Amino acid sequence: MPLQIVLAQLNATVGDVTGNADSIRQAAARAHAAGAGVLLTPELSLVGYPPEDLLLRPSFLRRSQELLEELVQETAQWPGLALVIGHPRQVDGRVVNAATVARDGKVVGVYGKLELPNYAVFDEQRYFVPDGAPLVFEAGGHKLGVAICEDIWFGRAAAMAKAEGAEGLLVLNASPFHLNKHDERLAVIRQHVSRHKIPAFFCNLVGGQDELVFDGDSFVTDASGEVVARAKAFAEDDLMVSVQPAGSVGGGEVAAGLSPEAQVYQALVLGTRDYVQKNGFAGGIVGLSGGIDSALTLAIAVDALGAENVTAVMMPSPYTSEMSLVDARACAKALAVELHEVSISPAYDALSQSLAPLFKGRAADTTEENLQSRIRGVLLMALSNKTGRLVLTTGNKSEMAVGYCTLYGDMAGGYAVIKDLTKGWVYRLSNMRNQHKTGVDGQLVIPQRIIDRPPSAELRPDQVDQDSLPAYDVLDDILVRFVEQGQSTAEILAAGHDRETLAKVYRLVRSSEYKRRQAAPGVRITPRAFGRDWRFPLTNRFLEKEIFQ
Repeated sequence: MPLQIVLAQLNATVGDVTGNADSIRQAAARAHAAGAGVLLTPELSLVGYPPEDLLLRPSFLRRSQELLEELVQETAQWPGLALVIGHPRQVDGRVVNAATVARDGKVVGVYGKLELPNYAVFDEQRYFVPDGAPLVFEAGGHKLGVAICEDIWFGRAAAMAKAEGAEGLLVLNASPFHLNKHDERLAVIRQHVSRHKIPAFFCNLVGGQDELVFDGDSFVTDASGEVVARAKAFAEDDLMVSVQPAGSVGGGEVAAGLSPEAQVYQALVLGTRDYVQKNGFAGGIVGLSGGIDSALTLAIAVDALGAENVTAVMMPSPYTSEMSLVDARACAKALAVELHEVSISPAYDALSQSLAPLFKGRAADTTEENLQSRIRGVLLMALSNKTGRLVLTTGNKSEMAVGYCTLYGDMAGGYAVIKDLTKGWVYRLSNMRNQHKTGVDGQLVIPQRIIDRPPSAELRPDQVDQDSLPAYDVLDDILVRFVEQGQSTAEILAAGHDRETLAKVYRLVRSSEYKRRQAAPGVRITPRAFGRDWRFPLTNRFLEKEIFQ
């Protein structure tokens, strides 16, 4: 008889050990009903990932252990099903990132993660100690090894499992998304697992957790490294495969891969939905300007939360064009969201009058522009307080990088949906959203004029972004090279960028760190986003000599 293995791609919530345990129970019941002999869950599936400093709380560890023991006992309800559960395990006062294999009410074995990542968004060495003693257990006549996430990014764990007789490797994962991450995972499996000529069962977490999004996209490879089954991306899923007596693997569904634009868009939708819902907000609020950033943010919010749970607010000033008003209304109508229009002119006039004695003798400058943006922030936050809906900010990565945003103004809010999208990606996703799904009465969700017109903050007469910034294609290329790829200024100059532009961008990025440090969290979709994996000092006098001589 073939052995059926189910990969349960679960959306665990950090700290909700009771709810996560229920999800594992439900997955076990489904797997047993389907005749499975093994149920594999993601890394730390019992507590969610990453639990961060919750791991320093003794009560958290105790409660996790209590729930684990309950699940072990409950496996007696599913005779013959080996349940592989990810959880923290305390051993002699130290904590291990562990996986327990339980069957028929008893513990079959426990594995502790060997390779602890300490780069990019990971800091597992702060919380865990390595273990890595191999665990191989028998199920349905097959010997299966266990590994956890980074263990397969290096060669030791797979080699040790193979040496212990493993005929397949079960891998629990909490591997966060960035663009084209699936290809990286598959390459690693082929490099470090398939060379041992054994199948790999890669079960990944799904869901949003603060800035991180876990895309699921679990998969199974045969002994040659070919994908024989693949789960859905950005959704919970049970992926079942059959291991034949001779050791061949197959029988599972192979979900289609997504285009780069679809990957990013679905990541933004899932990250926004889970942040709002897991934190108990009643919905979202978007300040709608008639520009492309807020239009895309509104579309994502509606796709994530439903139109009935999203409020749009248009807050015109004397500098707001009639075109912006018309386009904002069209966007809200196409998405069927409630739209409020509140003029900021009365508040601006009142504050200007109050500040006039203090500003006497000083010419108007960005102070007056920022005042308009901050009034809008106050209005949005007041509506958030009153309704329980979360303000979703609309700034993109290009703006955040160079400080083209107002602290306590357009930066005010709880979640920055497109924080990791350069301006070029904003256009790409806007066009994709229009192509794939129209709004009410067949209208474009993002009116074409919003996409075509030059971007403007509309905080002074005839203002456009390029009055203050390099052309966005130039700016974005510099930022991708500097921020995401970590290129030196010499490499960026060699790529064709002129010294004066690069020096300007470098100064703006450096001087805006204090703003970014106070920004709302947002979905990470690149290998390096502004957030937990960008840690430049606020006080910083270092200058790159290649551009400052």
